[in-house]
Amino acid sequence: MNWMQELSQDKNLQETLTRFFNQYGFSGLNEALLLYSKSEQDYICKTKNSISKVKISDIYFLKIRTHAITVHTQHGVYQKYGSLAKEQKLLSPYGFIKCNQSCIVSLEKIRSIGNNTITLVNDDQLHMSQLCAPKVLIAFSRGGVYK
Repeated sequence: MNWMQELSQDKNLQETLTRFFNQYGFSGLNEALLLYSKSEQDYICKTKNSISKVKISDIYFLKIRTHAITVHTQHGVYQKYGSLAKEQKLLSPYGFIKCNQSCIVSLEKIRSIGNNTITLVNDDQLHMSQLCAPKVLIAFSRGGVYK
């Protein structure tokens, strides 16, 4: 049985979806699906000597120095090699945004923004450049990614 047939036969699910759409609309469903997929997605941190998997939802921010990327997560700090532009392209669908020339941050992990300083839910603080500030502020105030 495909999901359309199952949906047509499950009245509780139909009622739940109707309430959800009435309250949050289609954009709410899109956000919920993105959050779910984000919680299930792994991010690979690979160096010459090691490889680690972390959940994208556990990542606070990434910083780069030359080509060495430091990935700060709930469970520790990981290293990998690459470019920040490539990592931003990979992570932007999951709510990550560039906050300065050498850092991208998870919008979900931001507690507050003030005086060009981003304070994360774990109390880490990041500098926000004037160039990046408008996009970060708009995305944070919308609760999603600036497009």
